[in-house]
Amino acid sequence: MSQQDLKSLKVGIVFSRFNEPVVKEILESCINQLISKGISENHILKKEVPGALEIPALINAFATTKKYNVLIGVGAVIRGETYHFEVVSDQSANGLMQVQLKHNIPVINAIITTNSGEEAFARTKIKGKEAADGAIEMALMMGEV
Repeated sequence: MSQQDLKSLKVGIVFSRFNEPVVKEILESCINQLISKGISENHILKKEVPGALEIPALINAFATTKKYNVLIGVGAVIRGETYHFEVVSDQSANGLMQVQLKHNIPVINAIITTNSGEEAFARTKIKGKEAADGAIEMALMMGEV
């Protein structure tokens, strides 16, 4: 896939409802960047799941269809007072990694993990932009293989 083919690039995005205000900013930043780089809004499919641990399952379902050039998981895991933070952070990232290796499709991890809401909001816009840029770069690279 060449730079000229960006309009036809198909992107699947799965985002979590948990920590919705943070996730919404990452998602908007990501989509705005994809569109600004030339990807057709009609070629971006977005689906919502309850939380970060559910993202890999739907990303896997997207990958199975073979309709997408790249997939993006968007979420936010903010540290609480229990060990649950580590479990969700580690397992959501591991799940995304398994999908991309199993299906040979790039999966961008835009699930931020922070110590506080303030840290999360400080990263939302840059994380969304970085996820979009990484998605485009990987889709183009995979198209050359």
